[in-house]
Amino acid sequence: MEAMAKSWTDERLEERFDRIDWQHDRFDADVRELRTDVRELRAEMNARFDVMDSRFEAMNVRFDAMQRLMIQIAAGTMATILAGFLGLIATHP
Repeated sequence: MEAMAKSWTDERLEERFDRIDWQHDRFDADVRELRTDVRELRAEMNARFDVMDSRFEAMNVRFDAMQRLMIQIAAGTMATILAGFLGLIATHP
């Protein structure tokens, strides 16, 4: 135990603290770099999501047009069937 106490001189402690400070500074730099990377990634993702939003808006317009067409076809079919039944009733004695 006494040997360990003697081996930690002021110089050695100072070296150790300097090393800890250096590692702390390096860690801070790494964190700053990661924050920059995350900001860049967010910007890129937001740009891509904006592109996808515009594509979905275009698809919504197409689906709305298709829905209108299907309603028109269904209404036309129902009108034709109704006209046929009314024609049968009118011509039947």
